[in-house]
Amino acid sequence: MTPETCGLSQSVIDRICAVFANCPTVERALLYGSRAKGNYHHGSDIDLALEGRGLDETQLLALETQLDDLLLPYCIDLSRLAGIQDEALRDHIRRVGRVFYETQSILPSPLAGPDLSPSDVVGNPPHPSRRSISRP
Repeated sequence: MTPETCGLSQSVIDRICAVFANCPTVERALLYGSRAKGNYHHGSDIDLALEGRGLDETQLLALETQLDDLLLPYCIDLSRLAGIQDEALRDHIRRVGRVFYETQSILPSPLAGPDLSPSDVVGNPPHPSRRSISRP
């Protein structure tokens, strides 16, 4: 996500992402609405749908409070993608949603080549620090 594509400064993007990074159950945040489509205006809100295993309403409320505490000049509309019942809205998010935040894997790509260790070879168990988080 770049400032040019959504009308937010890099500082604002970084501050919002830092809140998500401190919540281990947030795996991804999708920006949707006018800021994702590029037809936002100065006062447009920030629509974000969150994904993550174990992310519940209590955590969502805590995240909303933490985002409010940033005192940003924007209204942030936060929701759990899994909790959105309106199929038209879910379809909109699938069509125009853009990844705003995503957890970073601690592993290199399996096709990384020279960075592979002996434990990456078939038949060797992976070292505990090199396990990836499986995602659906």
